[in-house]
Amino acid sequence: MLTILKQESFLLLALIAALVAYPLEHWLLHSGQVVALTAGLVLIAFIVAASMRVAHQAELLAEKVGDPYGTMILTLAAVLVEVVILAIMMSNEASPTLVRDTIYSAVMLDINGILGLAALMGGIKHGEQSYNDDSARSYSVMILTAMGVSMVVPEFIPEANWKIYSAFTIGAMVVLYALFLRMQVGPHSYFFSYSYPDKRRKKQPTEEKPEKVNLPLSIAILVFGVVVIGALAEVMSKTLDLGLEGTGAPPVITAILVAAISAAPEILTALRAALANRMQSVVNIAMGASLSTVILTVPVMEAMALYTGQPFQMAMTPVQTVMIFITLIVSAINLNDGETNAIEGMTHFVLFATFIMLSLLGL
Repeated sequence: MLTILKQESFLLLALIAALVAYPLEHWLLHSGQVVALTAGLVLIAFIVAASMRVAHQAELLAEKVGDPYGTMILTLAAVLVEVVILAIMMSNEASPTLVRDTIYSAVMLDINGILGLAALMGGIKHGEQSYNDDSARSYSVMILTAMGVSMVVPEFIPEANWKIYSAFTIGAMVVLYALFLRMQVGPHSYFFSYSYPDKRRKKQPTEEKPEKVNLPLSIAILVFGVVVIGALAEVMSKTLDLGLEGTGAPPVITAILVAAISAAPEILTALRAALANRMQSVVNIAMGASLSTVILTVPVMEAMALYTGQPFQMAMTPVQTVMIFITLIVSAINLNDGETNAIEGMTHFVLFATFIMLSLLGL
């Protein structure tokens, strides 16, 4: 028991932070903007710490079951954290564009940030890195379809018909994900795996003995971690909104923070995989996280909108639409030959830098 408590010290600290934050919530919200902003940033740090432990348990489960199930567990865990934070923030009357901006930011972060940095660093160390190009094509076309249906077409839907189209979007996303899931774990699972040549595997340093997995314990810690994150997000959303009020910070900053919180563990996992010359894992994590963010977050939040009777602004702005299409076109070209290199990684990373610059400019 002591060993478990020691291993999960970050999660325990996050729990203590939640237990302290709740009684102090009223004081934090009425002690000035600086106090509120500071509290919000501190709570974000604890949320990231808790999400790292959630991701660690998901990674243990992933290692136990192997690819493609493993990366599916990792991406689902990240999306679960994101959905929990978003749902809580939206229940606190956040910006109606928060869901849209968070999904957009997550896709930019996953494809251009994670994949770009991983391919750049892996390419510098290993040169060309191989993966299964079937997986990249499958992910790309699914992301394009899901984002087109849920975040481009809504621009042309009359306001009076939003409930009908919202219900259609939920059904479309569920059908898409059901088919994708069947492909990923069924007869087409080989699309999402790659057999690395022995000569490449021998170049890697001797791997450490894998950590023994206690399945029920890992699942329990994972669920507990998500609950703690939800509790922290409840206070964090209020203090952060108050702290940023009137500062002139672009509205998308909150969305980027939410996306970064959920993606933080994936970034470390993807970079480790790239440096170990396992580019297939990077592709599965980056592209799979993007797809899961769109195809799972959209129906949950659309259902929430239907329940409350208050629609969210899901249609992307012209700048966001252009950036998404450039990103997906570049990824379709780069991920079409089964090998990545540093140049391809740099193109994605420049797009990520452009996304950050546009966000800071309020575009």
